[in-house]
Amino acid sequence: MKFNYLIYIILTFVFLQAKAQPYLLKSTDSEKSFQLHIYYGSEGKGAFVQYVGQKGIIPLKIRTVNIKMNAGNNVSAVYYNWDELTDGKITGNYSLNETAGKIFGAVYKRLKDGRIFKLEQITGNSVDNTQDKLLVNNVLITFSHNENTQLTFNYEPGKREALQLEGFDNPQQFRKSHIADYNFDGHDDVGFSIHDAGMGVYRTYTIFLYDPVSKRFKKLKEPTNTNAKCLGFCDVTLDTKNKLFFTSCRGGARWWSDVYRFDKANKLIWLRSKEEQ
Repeated sequence: MKFNYLIYIILTFVFLQAKAQPYLLKSTDSEKSFQLHIYYGSEGKGAFVQYVGQKGIIPLKIRTVNIKMNAGNNVSAVYYNWDELTDGKITGNYSLNETAGKIFGAVYKRLKDGRIFKLEQITGNSVDNTQDKLLVNNVLITFSHNENTQLTFNYEPGKREALQLEGFDNPQQFRKSHIADYNFDGHDDVGFSIHDAGMGVYRTYTIFLYDPVSKRFKKLKEPTNTNAKCLGFCDVTLDTKNKLFFTSCRGGARWWSDVYRFDKANKLIWLRSKEEQ
């Protein structure tokens, strides 16, 4: 199966730490102290900050994501760097290191005067880490990592869509969020995954594609081709170079991958299935 292994490592690390989000940070060296929540998804996408006591949110655009490997060739830390956007213009920069669900070296740089504010993480019961938010294509998305299945797309003021995600029986399970251009149209889409209801050896996905015309997210219909080996979306990966969509599952003692391509109507067309070694 073709996919970017480096990105896979980053995503795996981010998902493992995602229970800690959102992070609550406070300034440490400014005359007027302030606190803020920072939210972000896979690869640092979907990010924004919300200052404590303020209703508005400030979008962040990811600039760089760098990973650090330890001696055992495992991810030990991820470094994120974002541009702060106000009315579409860059007004500042945020950066931080995430290690084992903890934040280190967080800094905000204000562009207008070059002033740097050091930030540190606040931990404890003041942070609700069961609910997360993402800002994708200027749409605020609210969901839960735990058994709460509610998903909300908040569009322009006064317009919201409340949906239900697939639930799971085991409260020890954990819902992951994914941000990727699943249909290769140049716009980020969102997905949510949980362990399969069987042996729990792969993850099943619910995917929502962004429609730039209506500016709404629409649920991607699962393919129904009888030649496919996998039912629904399982362990989804992408081949961005060839614009191919993979779904992989275990059937008996065998692992299978189904390969799809999107048509012009955003319908998945089955191309082939192959047994994975």
